[in-house]
Amino acid sequence: MKAEFINEDFLLESGAAHELYHGYAAEMPIIDYHCHLSPAEIAQDKRWENITQIWLYGDHYKWRAMRTAGVDEHYCTGTASDWEKFQKYAGVVPKALRNPLYHWTHLELKRYFGVSDRLLGPETAESIYNDCNRMVLSPDFSCRSLMTKSRVEVVCTTDDPVDSLEHHIAIANDASFHVQVRPTWRPDKAFAVDKPEVFGAWLPKLAQAARTDIGNLDAFLAALRKRHDFFHANGCRLSDRGLETIFAEDCTASEAAAIFDKALAGKALAPMEALRFKAFMLHELAVMDAEKGWTQQLHYGALRNNNAAMLRNLGPDTGFDSIGDWPVAEGMSRYFDRLQQIGKLPKTIIYNLNPRDNELVATMIGNFQDGKTAGKMQFGSGWWFLDQIDGMTHQIEALSQLGLLSQFVGMLTDSRSFLSYTRHEYFRRLLCNILGGEIVRGLIPNDIGLVGKMVQDICYYNARNYFGFFPASGETR
Repeated sequence: MKAEFINEDFLLESGAAHELYHGYAAEMPIIDYHCHLSPAEIAQDKRWENITQIWLYGDHYKWRAMRTAGVDEHYCTGTASDWEKFQKYAGVVPKALRNPLYHWTHLELKRYFGVSDRLLGPETAESIYNDCNRMVLSPDFSCRSLMTKSRVEVVCTTDDPVDSLEHHIAIANDASFHVQVRPTWRPDKAFAVDKPEVFGAWLPKLAQAARTDIGNLDAFLAALRKRHDFFHANGCRLSDRGLETIFAEDCTASEAAAIFDKALAGKALAPMEALRFKAFMLHELAVMDAEKGWTQQLHYGALRNNNAAMLRNLGPDTGFDSIGDWPVAEGMSRYFDRLQQIGKLPKTIIYNLNPRDNELVATMIGNFQDGKTAGKMQFGSGWWFLDQIDGMTHQIEALSQLGLLSQFVGMLTDSRSFLSYTRHEYFRRLLCNILGGEIVRGLIPNDIGLVGKMVQDICYYNARNYFGFFPASGETR
C-alpha cells in the first residue's frame, strides 16, 4: 500500500521542523484577518448539496488550471452539471503537479472530507465525489461548522462602504456562534473617477447609505466619514485598498474638488487628473483610518481584466488577471512620508504581487516604524499568485534578512471558500520547515522552546495583539 501523500510530515523535512509544527504551530487558533467570505452565508449557516458547490463555484484558481488544460468554459463557469464540473476538474488535477492547486486540493480532501487513501484523478473521481457528498450532506457540515472545526477565532470580510452590514450585525447578536465576523472597509470605488460607469452608479448608493446629498467633494468626504464611523461602530478595525500602484501625485484639496466636480458632471478626465484625485483620496482615507486606530491594507500590483471578451461574458474576478509591473518605490515613500509628517500614518500591511518588489517592501517598512507599536508597518504574506511555496518562502526570506520576522502577523486566506483554512496549515508547515532547517544547519540555536515561541507569535499571537480584536487586560499566554 502506498504511503499517504498528505501525512504528518508533509512539507516538514527535518525532525526539528516536525517538532516545531506539531508541538507549537498545529493547534494554534486562526485569525483570518483578510478574506472574501460572504457574511450572508455565515449568517444563514450555508449548506451545500455537493462538493462542487463548495469547491468549484467561484474558484478562479481552479478555472485557470482547467482552461489551461483545455477544458471548455462550459465546465468552468457554464451550465454543465455539478458532477460534470467535478469530473473535469478531477481530470486536470494529475496535470497540476508542482502547481499549488495540487497540494491545496489534497489538503482540503483530507482535512474536511477524510479522503487520504486516494489521489484525485479520472479513475477516482466518482468514488471521491460520492464519499465527499456524503460528508457534505451530513447534519454537521455547514459553513459555521467548518469554521469551528478549523479553530477560527476571527474572520474579517471585505465590504463596500455602502454595505448595510446587516449580516455582520446578525452574527454579532447570535450568542450561539462564537467566531468574530468583522467587516473590512474596502472603498475602491471611491477612486473610480476615471470609470464613469462605476463611479456614477456607486455615488448614489453612497449618498443613500449615508443619508445625505453628495454635490461636491466636501459632501463626498463627509459621507465617507459617516460610513467609516458606522463600520467602526460595528466592529471594523481594518481597511483595504486594491491598487495598481501607490498613488502619490501632488493634489491640493481645491484641485481635488475641481476634479470631483468634473467627474460628477460625467466629463472625461485626463489621465493625470485621475491619478491626482486617486492620490488625494488615498491620503484622506489613510487619515480616517489613523484617527480610529485602524490598520490599512494595501494590495497592489495586479494587472486586471486582461481578456476583454471574457470580461464582457463573465465579469471581473473570473481568472483573467496577472502580475503588473508599475514603478512603486518613490510613490510609496512619498505617500507614507506625507502621512508621517502630519502624524496620521496608520498601522499598515503592504502586499505586493510582483516578487521583484520583495526587498523593496521589506526595506520600505523599516523607514516608517515608530518605535512604539511593534511591527507597525508590515510586509504582508505572499498574495494571490505568490501564495505558494516559492512566493511565501521569498517573502519570509526578505522579511527575515531586512526586518524582523518575529513581528510578522502571519497568514490569511484571501479566499471566498470555507475550505481555504488549510492555507494557514500550509503556511505554518512551510514556516516550521524553514526554521527547522536552519536549526539543523546551525544557523539559529537548537532551542525548540525559543524558536517555537516565535512560531506561535507569527501564527497567532502577533495578529491577536496587533489588530486589537480582543481586550488586552488580564490576558495570559
